[in-house]
Amino acid sequence: NKPLKEGITVKKLLLLVLALMLGLSFACAQEETPAFVPTDSTVLVACFSATGNTWPLAAYAAEYLNADLFRIEPEVPYTDADLNYSDSGCRANREMSDETSRPALAATVENMEQYDTVVLAFPIWWGQAPRIIETFVEAHDLRGKTVLTFSTSASSGYGRTGEILAALTDETVNWVEGARFPVSTSADEMEAWLAEKGIAPYMVTTTANE
Repeated sequence: NKPLKEGITVKKLLLLVLALMLGLSFACAQEETPAFVPTDSTVLVACFSATGNTWPLAAYAAEYLNADLFRIEPEVPYTDADLNYSDSGCRANREMSDETSRPALAATVENMEQYDTVVLAFPIWWGQAPRIIETFVEAHDLRGKTVLTFSTSASSGYGRTGEILAALTDETVNWVEGARFPVSTSADEMEAWLAEKGIAPYMVTTTANE
């Protein structure tokens, strides 16, 4: 092999280029993998979990309800600085102080018509749902559906969350009164609350061959 100036042979250079191309192809394949693959369930649990604290409770709910689980994410991800609530100028505080703020979604639920029941899970920011939940509600047709919300927080109460979100939809949406949970809530506690609220699990059907 003819050596190059840097001491790298042509053969080694070709192998390096090939490896880079394969790595890029693999990365592209991963990016093209859909983040949300629905089943035939008629129940959806959609969760916004900025720091990861709400997600486990949403997963408990989805497992109990045999529901599809959708992660609500902003088009522009939140950084640690964005969530520094002690900074009055941080992104989260700016959004919550502006009632018209609607952070863009990274993705929407394209098959929303499939679901009869939607459970919305999110943290509490300044006594209500983060503005991105308002974006989510306004971006989807919830007419005729039952919608239940629950939130997590260290100390903040549920506040006017239900009232604020219900005002974004028409009277055909059945908003079930939600509640606030500590992040330590167990799967059993979540299941008991959902049952108390009358939210029934989707009945999974099986074929004769299964």
